[in-house]
Amino acid sequence: MTKNDIITLTIESVTDEGAGVGRYDGIVVFVPFAAVGDELDVRIVKVAKTYCYGRIENIRKPSADRISPDCTAFGKCGGCAFRHISYEAELRAKEEMIRSAFTRIGGLTPEFLPIIPNDNVNGYRNKAQYPVARDKDGKLVSGFFAVRSHRVVPCGNCALESDIFGEIRGFTLEKCSELGISPYNEELHNGVLRHICIRRGHYTGEINVVLVVRRNVPELKKLASMLVKRFPDIRGVVADINKERTNVIYGGEDITLCGTPEIYDTMLGKRFVISPKSFYQVNTPMAEKLYAEAGKLAGTDGKTLIDLYCGIGTVGISTGGNAAKLIGVEIVPDAVENARKNAELNGFTNAEFYCGDAGKVTSLLREKGIKADVVTVDPARKGCDTATLDNMISFSPERIVMISCNPATAARDCKYLAEHGYKTVSVRGADLFSRTIHVECVILLER
Repeated sequence: MTKNDIITLTIESVTDEGAGVGRYDGIVVFVPFAAVGDELDVRIVKVAKTYCYGRIENIRKPSADRISPDCTAFGKCGGCAFRHISYEAELRAKEEMIRSAFTRIGGLTPEFLPIIPNDNVNGYRNKAQYPVARDKDGKLVSGFFAVRSHRVVPCGNCALESDIFGEIRGFTLEKCSELGISPYNEELHNGVLRHICIRRGHYTGEINVVLVVRRNVPELKKLASMLVKRFPDIRGVVADINKERTNVIYGGEDITLCGTPEIYDTMLGKRFVISPKSFYQVNTPMAEKLYAEAGKLAGTDGKTLIDLYCGIGTVGISTGGNAAKLIGVEIVPDAVENARKNAELNGFTNAEFYCGDAGKVTSLLREKGIKADVVTVDPARKGCDTATLDNMISFSPERIVMISCNPATAARDCKYLAEHGYKTVSVRGADLFSRTIHVECVILLER
């Protein structure tokens, strides 16, 4: 095959990045936005030695799973990957992603339990971060980056979020134009406003807005006052100063422009304070289901629980109510302060929280001779480092409950734990990120 060839292809499966997979003359062809069972005319756009990438030119016979996308930005904004297939088909694809990761990468054969479905596949996100730019007509726009680029695709109300997010963004851009607050230009490294970040408590409705800016300007305080006046649920507006040439969103300096930076929300009946940069699951009702499953597996009553990558303490506090002792570890200072306050808010007198890298802090805990009956761990997408895994093993817990948003790194880490005496007993997916390629899973390991 060569570039621009048009071939006829039947889609057999879906990758963990959401692309359809077919074979032509023994060569694997990846096709974005295809559905299992589609018969397609595909234009080849990239040719490698053992595989190709293609683009749909024509749908000869649609899959039974295929539906009409309900968003005009679908396929452009880099967010959703599955708005063209039924939700049932999406859940099947995600279950297969998890199964494939653990059997292929981990070489493991746990019990694969049915995925926990999302009751609301739209409007579930409680947080979003929007880059800001000028369009070709010079108008301020915000939205999402296109796939594998930093080109902003304008988006009004995203289907995954509450309508209030779109209203706040629209108002912010309107007032920025009036006040002369310019958007950041990544190529020239000039301008002011880089991102608009919004977080909302699912149950409380309290909102925090972070304006990520290259530099502080007096007009930002005026904008903050306008936002709070227009939207009474906004508790505070923060300017985050990011002066660097970087694709990292947040900088290192925060200035509270108006109100208070924290908001409150509840999860599994517990009350939590949340700082702007602290980790908090973006789908609160589904996080409750996920954490309830984790708590059932952990069985912490009367036990010592070590909670790694604990964030603001949501996992340990919501699942370890009857634990004899709770020890949390988190690298983000604001999150650790939140965790300590959250333990106090919820009557936890048996909790300690440490700030630092998980591997280094667990080494210190191990040197103190601390043991654990149960370890819960909820790492970032990159998974756990070897030091953290080694220290988890040295704690000699009866059980490890791992929560992961990346089945591939979870399978890798479980394989390492299996080599050191821990059996992966069960894996269950939880669809916290409907219509996207991401899927959460909760894993039980036992010694």
